[in-house]
Amino acid sequence: MAVSALCLVQSKPAETYIRGTAARRDYNILAYSKGTKKVKILRYMLIFVPITFAGEFLHWTPTLMFVLTALAIIPLAALMGEATEEISFYSGPKIGGFLNATFGNATELIISFFALKAGLFEVVKASIAGSVIGNILLVLGLSMIFGGIKYKSQHFNQKVIDNSASMLLFAVIGLTIPAIFTHTLDPALLSTRYEGLSVIVAVIMIIIYILSLVFSFYTHRDIYSIDHSQESSPKWSIKKAITVLVGATVLIGLESEFLVSAVEPMSEAIGLSEFFVGIILIPIIGNAAEHSTAIVMAMKNKMDVAVEIAIGSSLQIILFVTPVLIFLSLLFTPMSIVFNEFEIVALVFSVLIANRVATDGESNWMEGVQLLAVYLIIAVAFFVL
Repeated sequence: MAVSALCLVQSKPAETYIRGTAARRDYNILAYSKGTKKVKILRYMLIFVPITFAGEFLHWTPTLMFVLTALAIIPLAALMGEATEEISFYSGPKIGGFLNATFGNATELIISFFALKAGLFEVVKASIAGSVIGNILLVLGLSMIFGGIKYKSQHFNQKVIDNSASMLLFAVIGLTIPAIFTHTLDPALLSTRYEGLSVIVAVIMIIIYILSLVFSFYTHRDIYSIDHSQESSPKWSIKKAITVLVGATVLIGLESEFLVSAVEPMSEAIGLSEFFVGIILIPIIGNAAEHSTAIVMAMKNKMDVAVEIAIGSSLQIILFVTPVLIFLSLLFTPMSIVFNEFEIVALVFSVLIANRVATDGESNWMEGVQLLAVYLIIAVAFFVL
């Protein structure tokens, strides 16, 4: 089965750099309005960062802190993506690709790490499932709707997307095996065996992830070649880019700790289950900047990129973020990757839809409506659980 590591590393604004020697500046939502007088909303949202620190110091209510930290994380995640893109200009395509692969879903990884540290295992697993479901149904659906409103029909590279969709099916199968294992084994033996199975699955997934990078950067990189006529040059110095990347990462870590500490009391205060927070709210918070990028690309008739962002981010969540979280959990309390039945059904349906979308190489707004409808139905079902 062919593997598209391109899509794995295309899950943040710097993704298109991997297919050439420079990034196309319009793939970054923070730079989308460069050269115009449009308000850079995400830049102004950085004001929420000091506000959250004030709120933490003054002990504001958990619900208010959850909302404020969510608003602070969104622009920081976008800033991290922009810094990674700038570093890629200086590092070359292969190192740049590795950086994008590493930092592609860093926000989700950081948030999940603090949830893991706090013992919120169900929230962590729900956020993994929610990120995949949200990318495939919500992001892809909205991209097709907004792109389809402007263009009657949009086309994308069927070969690349089909490879990635097939890989996504494999990845989800890997996630479901431990859950099936729990239903076939004596419950008395589960505590000593399924955690070991989860580690083995995590090792296999991280190996596949590494091999996919080799596939994309070395053995089959010609598949992902693009026209370089729209290449541009870096805006920042390498020193500034590294400083911004480190600073944004540290701030996301602090904001994530604020966010996670507010999950339980906020859920109790407004009557939301932690499961719903993990599977719907946290993925939206961690992926908001990326979601915006996919929609913008679809509206610019670059459906290739929109689809790759959605599927590629899902792949990276499963093949990179999930194994890393399993390994990190060994430092605290080992976490298994056993999902409940409804999560498994939602994941499988989402992947089947992704494979269906990839079959004809084109999309329209009605397909987007269908994807969004499925996401809303799943979200409502998770809400009542």
